[in-house]
Amino acid sequence: MAGGWARDGAENEQMEASLQDELARLKARKTFVGESLTHCAECEEPIPEARRAALPGVKLCIDCMQERDKGFQARGGINRRGSKDSQLK
Repeated sequence: MAGGWARDGAENEQMEASLQDELARLKARKTFVGESLTHCAECEEPIPEARRAALPGVKLCIDCMQERDKGFQARGGINRRGSKDSQLK
């Protein structure tokens, strides 16, 4: 966090900036929109009624969604602070 010669409130500004960045990233994620499909958009298998009720606007069956999720890579956060050791070098 901010320290040393940093101005008052710098630590809170860093935390707020990190939170705003993460909120913007989450809002940018795709969400289900519109009416649920009765059949998967990729494989055309029937989507169970329970899945359509639980996820309004769902377009994929469970198998296709799992395949798509395998390709998802979680991104690491940004360390705005850096480590104390790196600041001393």
